[in-house]
Amino acid sequence: MGLYGERVLPRMLDVVMNTKEIRRVLGEVCAALAGDVLEIGFGSGRNLEFLPSSVRRLVVVDPSDGAARIAGPRIESAPFPVERIGLDGQRLPLDDHSVDAVLSTWTLCTIPDPVAAVREVGRVLRPGGVFHFVEHGASPDARVRRRQDRINGWSVRMVGGCNLNREIPSIIQEGGLSILEVETFHLKGDLETSGWTFQGSAVLAG
Repeated sequence: MGLYGERVLPRMLDVVMNTKEIRRVLGEVCAALAGDVLEIGFGSGRNLEFLPSSVRRLVVVDPSDGAARIAGPRIESAPFPVERIGLDGQRLPLDDHSVDAVLSTWTLCTIPDPVAAVREVGRVLRPGGVFHFVEHGASPDARVRRRQDRINGWSVRMVGGCNLNREIPSIIQEGGLSILEVETFHLKGDLETSGWTFQGSAVLAG
């Protein structure tokens, strides 16, 4: 990934993911997690402080060694075991029905095949397990959506593969999950092209 991808970008994202508004959202999306939890897109471990005491174990997937280095001290101080088990959310090295919940925070925008990643989420969830997510994606405002489409290639190159214009609810449904609830809003203080947010939960369809 080069110096920028492994050294500069992880530190930039670690700062960006620590705003007051993002911390509020993370507190909400993590609150119901319990048992054995998988996090895809663990990054620098910013979510650890928001995970409740009901979490027994956390296994994580993330491709960035640079982010993993930043996460090291946070992992050491976590009150439960944390294990990095893989790099690719599209191919999870876990048995079927092996986790109670899955967490994804601003991750489906970067995975090359997000539908495949959601299918994997469904495969590893235990019966009754829940996928908890907060993602950004395509704006319902046609003017903003055109801007997202125009600058998406730049975003992919400069922000670690981040796509601005993905249809998040459709991706989750195409991956075989049924959305229990989703709140859509513009993240306070964020750019209009990257701030349209989808926060909610989903379970296996049917």
